[in-house]
Amino acid sequence: MSENNDVYAKPINLSPDGERLIAILGHLVGIPFEFFGPLVGYLIFNGKGPFVSHHLKESLNFGINMVIWVLVLCISIIGIVLLFVVPIVFVVLRIVAAVKASQGEFYKYPLIIRFIK
Repeated sequence: MSENNDVYAKPINLSPDGERLIAILGHLVGIPFEFFGPLVGYLIFNGKGPFVSHHLKESLNFGINMVIWVLVLCISIIGIVLLFVVPIVFVVLRIVAAVKASQGEFYKYPLIIRFIK
């Protein structure tokens, strides 16, 4: 019975290609799932490598920032007019980050507050 529990106790060792794949997915899963997808990825894969940790933190921070921006824009009269821009920027920057992660670069989203360091 303890042999089955040992399977779950083994740490996950990611290859460089595995790290790159998780980093790409961390950005792309954020498109349909806002910050929830990157949050789950961060909780599971944080500390599994500097590349993965960096990209999951960036993706999570970007998702949190976008939620804050949408809330701020919704409560302002001028912001309601600009509200259509947020999804476009959101998707474009997520795709750019995924491409940079696929190239093995440590990408940082521009103009965001990094809540998780």
